[in-house]
Amino acid sequence: MSLKYAVLEVLQASPTNGYRLARRFAEAQRWVWSAPQSQVYGVLAKLREDGLIAGTLREGDNGLSTADYALTPEGDRALAQWISAPHPEPPTRDPFALQALGFDSIDTDSAVAVLEAHVAEQGALIKQWEEHRDALLRRDTPLLRERLKIRPVREHRRIAEVKAMVFARQVELARVKVDWARRMIDLLRALDVEVTAPGVTTGVITPEVTTQRGSVGHRA
Repeated sequence: MSLKYAVLEVLQASPTNGYRLARRFAEAQRWVWSAPQSQVYGVLAKLREDGLIAGTLREGDNGLSTADYALTPEGDRALAQWISAPHPEPPTRDPFALQALGFDSIDTDSAVAVLEAHVAEQGALIKQWEEHRDALLRRDTPLLRERLKIRPVREHRRIAEVKAMVFARQVELARVKVDWARRMIDLLRALDVEVTAPGVTTGVITPEVTTQRGSVGHRA
C-alpha cells in the first residue's frame, strides 16, 4: 500500500515515465522506500486505472513514444488525504532482531562477527543519509529541485527542512542500532569472561541436580 503513495509523492514533484520512475525506486538506497521494477510498473497501471495519474505522450530518448505520468486532481487529493491521516505501524518483521535472538546458541566470536557487520552496514547508511540530509538543506537533490520549480519561493525553506528532518531521523535510528550492537558485543564478551574465569559466579541461581545417591550434583 505505501508504494502507491511513494509513487504519487515522486510523480507530484516530477512527472516522468515508467522506466525512469522504476529506476529511481530500484536505486533508492538514500531514500526511504525502495521497490523492484515489476512492483513499480504494477502500481503505475493501478494508479492509471483508478484515475489518480494520467500520461502525456512524448518522443523518448530512443525515438520511440513514451508517456510521462503526472497526478490528476484526484491523485493530489488522495495523496494529501494519506499524508494527513495517522497510520498504524505494520506488523513487526525484523530479520536482524530475529537473528540476534539466537546469539545465545552460537559461539561469541560468530555472534560478534555478525554484530560488527551490522555496525559497518549502519555506518554506511549513516554516511549516505547524512549526505542526503545535507543536500536537502542545500536544496540540491534532483527530486527536490524539480519540486521547488513548481512551488512558491516562500515555501522553499519549509519544504527543504521538513524533508531533511526525515533523514535526520534515519540517521538517529541507525545510530541507536550501532549503539545497541556495540553493547551486545560487550555483553557477550563479559558473559564469556564470567563463564571461563575460575571461582567467578554469574549471580544467577540455577537448579540443583540430585544424584541417585541423594547428594547434590552439578548445577545446570
